[in-house]
Amino acid sequence: MSIEENKRLVRRFYQEVDAGNLDAMDDLVAEDYQDHSPPPFPGLAAGREGLKQAFRLFWEATPGVHEIEDQIAEGDKVVTRLTGRGMCVGDLPGIPATGRPITMTATVIHRIENGKLAEKWSDKDVLGFLQQLDVIPPLGGSPE
Repeated sequence: MSIEENKRLVRRFYQEVDAGNLDAMDDLVAEDYQDHSPPPFPGLAAGREGLKQAFRLFWEATPGVHEIEDQIAEGDKVVTRLTGRGMCVGDLPGIPATGRPITMTATVIHRIENGKLAEKWSDKDVLGFLQQLDVIPPLGGSPE
């Protein structure tokens, strides 16, 4: 696949996730997909099925959209800087719903093999995400 085709594949991946169309993952993601930075949820399967389970959890608890800010590609890799926006309407494992909007930034690297997403590495603003969910208090408060 060309660099532009690889970038389109990643953009389509996020569009399908945002639409809640996890069945599309069968066409977009390799069965033995490797997530090098998976969410910390217990009991997720390996490979594509684990990815679908994680996105189903997020979609039901925090439906929203991924806004792609930048994309850079070379060879078989695509780097995407994005902002995820949603509403915390359901519980995540160990985290109750807040009913409030949430925002998380991330930089994600996907490796494409045979026209499908084969591997992923990501750096997400997990601290900010957990603060918005009231799991961790905001930093910089005065000591008591």
